[in-house]
Order: sequence, then C-alpha cells, then structure tokens
Amino acid sequence: MNHVVQAQDTSAVIGKPRRRSLSRSVAYALAAYVIGLGFFAAVTPSPLYQSYRALWGFSSLTLTLVYATYAFGVLVTLLFAGSVSDDVGRRPVLLVGLSGLIVSTICFFFASSVAWLFVARGVQGLATGAAISAASAALLDLHPRRDAWGVGLANAVASSAGIALGVLLTSLAVEIGSAPLKPPYVLLFGLLAVGFVGACAMPEPVTNRRRPRLTFQRPHVPAPVRRPFVLAGLTALSSWSLGGLFFSLGPALSARLFDSKNTVLAGIGIVAVGGTAALCQLLLGRTSPWLSACLGSIALVVGVLLVVLATAKASSSLFVIGSAFCGAGFGVGFLGGLRGLVGAIPAQHRASVMAAFYIVAYAAISVPAVLAGLVVGHLGLQSTFEAFGLVIVAISSVTAGWAWATRPAPSGERRRTTRTQSRASTARGSRLRE
Repeated sequence: MNHVVQAQDTSAVIGKPRRRSLSRSVAYALAAYVIGLGFFAAVTPSPLYQSYRALWGFSSLTLTLVYATYAFGVLVTLLFAGSVSDDVGRRPVLLVGLSGLIVSTICFFFASSVAWLFVARGVQGLATGAAISAASAALLDLHPRRDAWGVGLANAVASSAGIALGVLLTSLAVEIGSAPLKPPYVLLFGLLAVGFVGACAMPEPVTNRRRPRLTFQRPHVPAPVRRPFVLAGLTALSSWSLGGLFFSLGPALSARLFDSKNTVLAGIGIVAVGGTAALCQLLLGRTSPWLSACLGSIALVVGVLLVVLATAKASSSLFVIGSAFCGAGFGVGFLGGLRGLVGAIPAQHRASVMAAFYIVAYAAISVPAVLAGLVVGHLGLQSTFEAFGLVIVAISSVTAGWAWATRPAPSGERRRTTRTQSRASTARGSRLRE
C-alpha cells in the first residue's frame, strides 16, 4: 500500500497526473457499443427516405446514388486507412470516426435539400469505415480472456442489434413525432456523444505505435489466415448481400404486402432480419464455426425462397416468416464465419485483416442495393427481388458446401490417422537404426 501512495505522490510532484481510463472490460463493452452504433447510424436515414422524397421530389435513382455515396465512403476508408489503427492506436482512430459520425448527424439534422443528403451520407461512410475497423480490432485486444469466440459473438450481435434497433426506433419516431425528420438524429447524436466520451477514457491497447501510412493499401490477409478468411468472406457475401437487398427493396415490398403507408410496417422486414439474427447469435453462440456457417447458409436459402414465394402470393405473413428465417441465416452464418476468422488473426495484423473482411462485407451489402435500385424501375419490384434472391440462394448454397468441406475429421478417423502416422514414423526410425 505504501508503494502505491509513494508512486501517486511522485507523479503529483513531477506534474504528470495519470489519466483516468476505463477498465479493460468496460472498454471492451465500449468497442462493441461503437460497432453497433456504426450500424445504427447507417440505417437511421433509411425509414426517412420516403419523407425526404415527398418533401424534395427526387427520383429512385437519386435515392440509390445517395446510398452508393455512403458505401463508397466506407470502402475508401477501408482501402486507404483500414489498418491505420495498427499504426497509431485504436483510440485516436475511434475518436476521429465518432467525430465524423457526429458531423454527419448534424448535416442530416439541418438538411434542407437532397445535396445535404449526399454530403451527410458521404461523411457518414468515411467515418463508419474508420470507427468499425478500429473497434473490431479493439475487441480482439481488450477481451478479458482473449476469447476469440467471445469476440466474434460480441461483434456479430452488436452488428445485428444495431441494424434492428436503428430501423425500429427511427420508424417509431417517424410515426409518433410531429416533426419526424428531427427526433431520430437527436437520439443518434446523444448515442454518439456517449460513445465519444467513452472513447476519450478508453485505454490504448496498441503499445508499438508508428507513423501512419495513408496510401492505397491492397487488402492483405496473411497466409495462415486465408483458409478461415475464405469461409468468413463467403458467409459475409451471402448474408450481407441479403442485407443489401432488404435495405434497398424491403421497405417498399413490405409496404405493398401490408398495403399500408405505416413506417413501422414498412421496416418490419429489416427489423425481423436484424432482431432474429441477434437472438439466434446469442442462442447458438458456441456452435462450431463450420457448423454455424453451414446451418446459417441453409437457413438463408429457406428464408429467401419463402420471401420470393411471399411476393408471388402477396402474403404478408409469409413475408415475415421468411424474413425471420433470413435473419436466422444471416446471424448464425455471419457469426460462424467471423468467429472462425478472429481466432486465427495474428495480433500485428488485426486491423488490416478486419478491414479486408469489412471490404468484402460492405461490397456485398452495397453492390446489390445499388444494382437493385437501378433496375427496379425497369423490372418491377417483384421480378427484381426474385432475380437477386435467386443469386443469394446460389451464393448461400456454395457457402454451405464450403463450410461442410472445412469440417474437422471425426475423432475415430483422427485417431486412425494418428496411429498410422506413428507407425510410419516408427518404421522410418527402425530403418535408420539398421
């Protein structure tokens, strides 16, 4: 005890008081909070777009370009600065990312024309790429027991819950509030302020820091990580493509099937996907990665086919059931791929590998959304959803097959292989002695 007091007295004498910081467990929770908040912020404008269109009279193409601006911003940050937190530390990048999200929220709040939406979405995309890549790496650094499975679970649940809560709370604010375009951003601003204050007090887990390199960085995945990265990339491609399809066409399809202009009903498909995903991730969080990826991909196939059938039958109940299956597949499959990946990443490559993973994920969520927005005016809502849905079914089927191929050998087979190798080794030793 005397040693502690002396150390404190000495620091006070030399004028270097120690900065108060969060415990590692609280900082870990904060990193998960930032991941969820990034997705919460990303979907907050989505339920408001119909109000924006009614107010400013822009086309579906313009709306698609607004979303593409966000996706482009995320990918630019990941390509040019995705691994910067490996160099300068997690906390500075988190603070920059959260500051950018606060600026974009202010732009949305004061938006008076569609030009403001482009600016706000662009800034939001750039900031989201920085915040989520740094927070994902921080999760790996700060977990109290260095449990890669726990890190994957926290990351996946935070992402899914952020999507569901963002759409649900924004939709409720639109229906309840007298000025629906303002309250969602007030709520988002408050949540971001909490995250920013927390990041200021966050301990810095990166000890060997160096000057950052803000140049184009080809996504790099070290050789030992490539096999789990392929599985994680396939699960991200299938599940996030589904997310992009729901973000782009889900509200319009839901409004048609329910024959309602209610914003909550329009967003019920996205809420069902995100909410069911988070619930299934919590329930099946300890399932082996290959099995999670396999089962999740199968559930995605079933869910997408049910939604396609719902569009053909004009059945709102079948649409909700199919969305729930899609959410189960999204959550379990994404979790399985992600958990298998995070357990294999070397400490010095955490930010760069997670940035590469999110490049795949955001490309998967962006390209279908943009393409669907471009062709829906020509093909119609039902045909567009069916066409893109069948592509997702094909990708999910490939993912299920790949996951099954990566399953570990049965214990009996492993024992036989071990005995065979042992006998071969003994025989070689005997020949050498002779």
